[in-house]
This record gives sequence, structure tokens and C-alpha cells, in this order.
Amino acid sequence: MKTMIWRVALLIVAVAMFLSACGPAATEAPAEEPAAPSEATGSFLDRAFAGEFKGTVVTMAGPFVDSDAVKFEQSVKSFEDKTGIDIQYAGSKEFEASISISIDGGNPPDIADFPQPGLLETQVKKGKVVDLNTFLDLGKLQANYNQSWLDMATMEGPNGPIMAGVWGRVNGKSLVWYPKKAFDEAGYKVPQTWDELIALSDQIVADGDAPWCIGIESGAATGWAATDWMEEFMLRTTSLENYDKWVKGELKFDSPEVRKAAEAMSDLWFKEGYAYGGRQAIVTTSFGDSPKPMFENPPKCWLHKQGNFITSFFPEGLEAGVDYAFFYLPGIDPAYGKPVLVAGDIYAMFNDRPEVRAVMEYFTTGASVEGWVRAGGAISPHKDSSLDWYTNSVDRGVAEIILNASSVRFDASDLMPGAVGSGSFWKSMTSYVSGSIDLDTALKEIDASWPQ
Repeated sequence: MKTMIWRVALLIVAVAMFLSACGPAATEAPAEEPAAPSEATGSFLDRAFAGEFKGTVVTMAGPFVDSDAVKFEQSVKSFEDKTGIDIQYAGSKEFEASISISIDGGNPPDIADFPQPGLLETQVKKGKVVDLNTFLDLGKLQANYNQSWLDMATMEGPNGPIMAGVWGRVNGKSLVWYPKKAFDEAGYKVPQTWDELIALSDQIVADGDAPWCIGIESGAATGWAATDWMEEFMLRTTSLENYDKWVKGELKFDSPEVRKAAEAMSDLWFKEGYAYGGRQAIVTTSFGDSPKPMFENPPKCWLHKQGNFITSFFPEGLEAGVDYAFFYLPGIDPAYGKPVLVAGDIYAMFNDRPEVRAVMEYFTTGASVEGWVRAGGAISPHKDSSLDWYTNSVDRGVAEIILNASSVRFDASDLMPGAVGSGSFWKSMTSYVSGSIDLDTALKEIDASWPQ
């Protein structure tokens, strides 16, 4: 009998031990989540460099293909070597379509690079994007980015605003190109203010030439160059808050603020003798051909506003800093400082794991684009980047303008709904410049096209 009782007791103990190991306490434990950074563990980036995430894989998708893809992969190789994290990048020329399919299908990459913030914002509204505020140090971000970059990365999600991404490679548009050799020989001086720019333009007219080389023809995309000019004037004649409202459709095109910008642009473009070939030539001249008269002997026009990509359309054999150079398009109203119109790539996160957090933190540093900067073709928005990294005067000069900007804003037409940004905005501005409609009609047409 005692033996039986002893066996029963042993059985009860064994069952209790089993339940202790596998019972409610074990089954009710919350799912494991990535650990938050702390003083004990350091940031996720510090932990990555300490080897904690060695052997992990982070997938990434974006629009970089061919040489750009190679430059991107080379720029992150040092990080991969030091951390053991494998960043597997897949580039596609059809990125805009493919990324939406993969996200909506529940199979997003860990990180995606969006060249158009508007496309990212669509996913933010759906609640698909990880809020970077949950683990990135805001103080460090503010120390390493112009506040405008952080403002543009903040987007409205289903439960309120989130930090939707961080900026990587960028480029600037607020540039005025000129034929340096001929310009210097003519005794012209680079203007530092808007009044000086107008005085220079008037001097060139007095000397018998047209100051401005302007063309907005671009096949089916005719008019996009005009929208860039409108964006420049918006940044220089009204507040950033109004610019942002304009992008969202909260500030009408047919408003005093937007009308003022359009009229300021018209005053420059349509002033007698200012545009090479006159008003009609603006619409019929290809944007890529429009700067070429600067390099005739003697120049037929002297100033051309365009982004840093335009040098690929210049005649062959020209040397930067010798045959051509550029300067910042000055501000108009001192109240709005020195704004710069930009484009660029914003990296967003879709899967929340420690190694993905580490890679995102890495992208907030200049080191993440240093290799690409040195290879040429990339501008860093990070304050901890060095101008010494740039191997050509064009990239270095653009970087300096962006880093010294009082504010930056993304191309507005790229952020507006397609029916407007790449539709009525292009079309109606072209019709207005050609003279087939007046400004009132153009502004009202664009407003009427805005999706309800």
C-alpha cells in the first residue's frame, strides 16, 4: 500500500513539473518582439557593428538598375563586411508597379527605396509602413538632417503621423547654369540676390543678347519643366506651409499665393528680350536642347535653370568649371530664406526585425552613401557627410547648396495626384505659355482636374 502511495506521489510531482514547464505560464508568454535600444545594449547600429546580427539577411527593393545598382551595392559593402548582415538588393525599372503588388500581396521586402514620396504615402495611409519613430533617435536625426527632410518624411497613417522613411541619395534643382569662359570674358558677375539676377539679365539684354535659355518641350511630357519653375517661385514667394497645402490640394491653384508665383514666373519668362527666341520658342524648344545656345560662339543666351542632370545634354567636350558652371537660384523674399527644390530617394521599412532596424539606422548616416558619392552620381543630404568625398566640382557644388539650404522641398508635381501633377499641370501651363489660354483659365483648369 505504501509503495502504491509513493508511486502516486511521484506521478503527481512529475505531472506538476511538466505543467510548470509547459503550462499556462509558457503558453501565455507574449510573442517575442525586437528589443528596444538601451544604454546597456546600445543602438541597433552599434549592436550590428558588434556582430550581434551576423549571418542575417535584409531584403531591399528599389528602382536602381545597371550602373546605379552596382554603385548602391558597392556603397553598402563595407557595412555588410563589418556587420555580417547581407543586404540583398533587387532593382527594377518597373519598381512603381512591382512594389505595390508585393506590398498589397503581403510579401513586401524588408526595405524599399521610393524615388517618389507620393507612392510611399499611399502605403503609409494603408498602415503598411513601420513607424521609424519607434526606434530611431529623433535627436540624432535632427542633428544629421535639415529639418525639412524630416518634415517631408513625416506622413499621415491610419492612427496619426509617422516617420515613414529616411532619405538616402538626393539631387538639387535650384541651379542656374552659365557658359563660364564666355561669361567671365564678358565681365559678368555671379548674382547673389534676386535683384542682382534681374540686373544681370537686364545687362545682357542691353548688350544685345537674350539672358535666358528656356525650353519646355518634352514629347508627351511637355510642360514638366514649367512646373519645376512654378515650384521654384512658390518656394520663394510664400511659406513652406502654403507649399505643402498646395501639394495636397488644400491651397487652390486659383489662389492669391499660387497666382503670385505664376505671375512672378511670367514676369521673368515673358519680359521683352529675356527668353531666347521669345515666348513662342519656349513651348517648341526641347528642354534638352534649350541650353545648347549658351555654348555657341558667341553665346546666344547665357542662363539656364535646371537640375544637375542637364549636363548630360550639353555638347560633348565641355569641361565643368572651365566651359560651364552654375550658381544657386537666389531667393526672392528674405522671409523665405534660401530654399532648394530637390528630388531624391526615401527608404521605408516594412518588416520589423532587429537587423532591419540596424540597416535603417545605417541609412541615416553619410557613411551609407559615401561610396556612391566618391563614385559619382550621388548627393548626400546627411550633415556628417564631407564635401571632400566628391570627386567632381558639379556634385560638390550641388551638395554644398543643399547642405546650406534654409529649407528643402520635393518636386510638387511628383507629389500631386497623377491627373494633376503629370496631367493638367503640364498641359495647362503649356497652353498658357503658348498664349492659347490666359492665366485665369489655366489655373481654373488645373483646379477642376483635382480628384474629388
